[in-house]
This record gives sequence, C-alpha cells and structure tokens, in this order.
Amino acid sequence: MKSKKECRIFERARKVAEQTLRDPEKIRNVIDTALHMVGSASSSSPFGELTDKFQALIRLVRAYINRQYRVVPWQSVILAVAALIYFVNPFDALADFLPLVGFFDDAAVLTAVLASINQDLNEFLEWEKNAAQNSTEPIPRVVDADFEEVKEEAVDNG
Repeated sequence: MKSKKECRIFERARKVAEQTLRDPEKIRNVIDTALHMVGSASSSSPFGELTDKFQALIRLVRAYINRQYRVVPWQSVILAVAALIYFVNPFDALADFLPLVGFFDDAAVLTAVLASINQDLNEFLEWEKNAAQNSTEPIPRVVDADFEEVKEEAVDNG
C-alpha cells in the first residue's frame, strides 16, 4: 500500500507532468533520462517484465509527443509522464541512491500506473506491431505548411 508521502509525491509528479507535456525540450529530457536509466536494467532480471512494459510506456509517450500515435486518452498520457518523472526523480519517497531499496517505490508506482493504463498500453503495442509490419507505408506525420499573416485593415465607416 502506498504511503501518504508517496501519494503526495506522485500527485506532485502528475501536476509537473501536465506542465512538462507542454514543453517539448523538458519532455524529451525526461524520456532520455528514463531510457538511460532503464537501459541498464536487464530484461532477464526479476523486474524483466516490468522493464519491458516500462520501455513500452516510454515509447508510447515518445510516439505521443512526436504526433505519431494520438489515440490515447489524455489522462493516460499524464499518468505515463508522471510515472516517468517519478522514476527519474532521485528524491522520491525512498531515495534511489539507497542501494536496491530506493527502486522498490519506483517499481510500486510504475506497477500501479501500468495496471491503470494497461488497456491503452496494449492498444499502443498492437498499433506499434502493425506499424512495424506495414513499414513500407510511412507513419502519418504532421505536415508543415506555409502561412500568411492576415492583417486587419482599418475600415472607414463614414
């Protein structure tokens, strides 16, 4: 069961997640840091399945911010980013610099988030699988377009 301190820290991470999603540089830094941290974990470790799901969660957030995959509820994206922020924050409920112990609260929070967005994550994994099979067709991206500024001209009403 999560302590009150863990709940407060995660709630703060959720609020920060909303702000972070609006800043492309910040969200990319969080993703890069999470990838670096999870890259050292082996999928054959006791946390192997959790590591695989966490990597999928990171790919989901990356695909969302790159506008490749947007069919995910906003609340699920917020929870995913909050989990990433909680994971990369070295000063969460149990400090990660404490050998092994510090990662148990990260695993607990991550497990709770993965359970709550499991359906959305599975749909993303299915989309990802289909996109890989149909790799001859490019994934739709946002197209840059030229625009022309329209200036309002003074109208003479007299």
